[in-house]
Amino acid sequence: MVQFQIFLTVYIIVVGFVSAGVLGSFYQLWRSQPIGFNIATHDWTGSIIDVAFCVFAGPFIIMRNTLRARQIEGRPFGWVVAASAIASLWSFCLGLLLVHTALVVTASISNQL
Repeated sequence: MVQFQIFLTVYIIVVGFVSAGVLGSFYQLWRSQPIGFNIATHDWTGSIIDVAFCVFAGPFIIMRNTLRARQIEGRPFGWVVAASAIASLWSFCLGLLLVHTALVVTASISNQL
């Protein structure tokens, strides 16, 4: 039972990381610049869209910035571990939301058939 729980936890974290990475790559393709935690303030619709992208692509942003800071600035390994833990927890929450949403949608579709 414990092995299944560990597998499920890792699966949910991976779902969160992959979805954050896909969304971050889509943002970069759309805007021709990498996604970051900076939010456009020129209009409110752009700000809402940027906040939504930051919420769902947060683990990707954290890990990209962490790995770049380690390579370029030579940040200590403990800093990388702490940032990775934060990104993993955020990814778990995001993955749990996505997996739960997928299960609810499939259950509602199968009940209608």
